[in-house]
Amino acid sequence: SGPFTDVVTTNLKLRNPSDRKVCFKVKTTAPRRYCVRPNSGIIDPGSSVIVSVMLQPFDYDPNEKSKHKFMVQTIYAPPNISDMEAVWKEAKPDELMDSKLRCVFEMPNENDKLNDIDASKPAPVQNTSKQDGPMPKPHSVSLNDTETRKLVEECKRLQAEVMKLSEENRHLRDEGVRLRKVAHSDKSGSPTTLALRDNGSNSLPSLLVVIAAIFIGFFLGKFIL
Repeated sequence: SGPFTDVVTTNLKLRNPSDRKVCFKVKTTAPRRYCVRPNSGIIDPGSSVIVSVMLQPFDYDPNEKSKHKFMVQTIYAPPNISDMEAVWKEAKPDELMDSKLRCVFEMPNENDKLNDIDASKPAPVQNTSKQDGPMPKPHSVSLNDTETRKLVEECKRLQAEVMKLSEENRHLRDEGVRLRKVAHSDKSGSPTTLALRDNGSNSLPSLLVVIAAIFIGFFLGKFIL
């Protein structure tokens, strides 16, 4: 069965229905066109052998009538077989049995070709990972150089104000401690002590007002920006 652009293999089954071993040999009228494996051998009683007949590629002409023939010769195997070639050479004509076969070349129909092509086509694979809508673009937030510089400057200014307030707070704390020491050490209630106490009392609210004003300015600046 074609096409004959490649090696075409047909299996031939040989069965031995007798109760004796049988030697077989396969012959053809076109030995250069075929490869037969095995082309000879022994079949045990009641057993079978598969012979592969391989036709070599050739240019097929449907108008050319096939004249290729095969013949399967058989003979009962002798008790002791040492040389198969000698068995066939020494065989008598009345001991040989044969079956003749004629080769028939067939080309598949066009419909059969189309069916073979459709069956050999792989099924289309759908990409199940494809989404219905467009892929969302990654959202990225970036700041330009001007905004970055403004933020850096604002951070530096706030750090400076915090350091300044910390320094003033420490100064006020030291001043309060000093005034308390002076008050405890001077129990006579001299005018100098009273004057210092009054000055300390007057300076403390002023410093608190300054601190409060700085904080108010800081928060107003943050809200406005």
